[in-house]
Amino acid sequence: MDAADNRDKNFTRAKMDQRMAQIEESVARYLQQLDSADRQKPSEALKAKANRLKEKIAKLKEQMQRLQVLKVQMLSTPDQQISLTDPDARSMATSGRGSGVVGYNVQVAVDTTHHLIITHEVTNIGTDRSQLSSVAKGAKATLGTKMLDAVADRGYFSSEQILACEEAGITVTLPKPMTSHSKAEGRFGKQDFRYVAEEEVYVCPAGESLAYSFTTLENGLLLRRYATKACHSCRIRNICTTGKERRITRLEHEHVLEAVQRRLDEHPERMRQRRETVEHPFGTIKARMGATHFLTKTLPRVAAEMALHVLAYNMTRVMNIMGTKPLRAAMRP
Repeated sequence: MDAADNRDKNFTRAKMDQRMAQIEESVARYLQQLDSADRQKPSEALKAKANRLKEKIAKLKEQMQRLQVLKVQMLSTPDQQISLTDPDARSMATSGRGSGVVGYNVQVAVDTTHHLIITHEVTNIGTDRSQLSSVAKGAKATLGTKMLDAVADRGYFSSEQILACEEAGITVTLPKPMTSHSKAEGRFGKQDFRYVAEEEVYVCPAGESLAYSFTTLENGLLLRRYATKACHSCRIRNICTTGKERRITRLEHEHVLEAVQRRLDEHPERMRQRRETVEHPFGTIKARMGATHFLTKTLPRVAAEMALHVLAYNMTRVMNIMGTKPLRAAMRP
């Protein structure tokens, strides 16, 4: 859900540089036209044209000065982004290629039985990857349960977030994004290698074993590397690796990710259930809003506005489920 903001009034570093380059090109073009007019025989029409060009150049220079001031402010922000109409709004990617909105990211956890919103959160973080554990933990705390089954889409996939859920007693099911460069380029991906836990080796598509080689620490994660020297004489090496030998990386807690994939393989219908569960509240709330954007600005106000929408939605759902009289009776102290 997006805020009442405008993409043209939101600047990232790339958009700022692009706009400044456009202004410089326009100024250069107008100066060239001005030089051309000066070389022609003077006339009232040419004089008027020259004055219009000078006015355009002056306006563009003013715009450039304003952008330079904004650029200094933008570069001082943590994410190097600035919005003129709402200082808290941020650029959010959408499903359309090259498209996006300026607004807020609303996270919700919805129960599969009654479609009630268990917990929600409004952020100005443009992606969902870092949101899984906080939303799942919030839902678990609200329900007061020791264990929780959570289903999310591939946009939430993060090894660190999945591990945090596992440690908090939350069982996660979600698909892994296909981000393998090897697979994209027509070569074997990691999923084509079979891990044999008893022997601690990976078996490649050619039947060779990749044994443990060494352990390294990257971004706070322990990574175990597996390799084999059999690549040098392998007949299918060209569709496996572009290097001297193929290496496989295994996370310290890879077994947790493998369990997530097994759950998805065993219960693929959960992804359909997720779509039918989560999209329902969003569709209802947007329909009631009469539009798809918030009316307020800044994060605290937008969060309060969303909280009211959630309250209204949940109250309506409960009234439809149990009726108004039982609800009033349950709410009485």
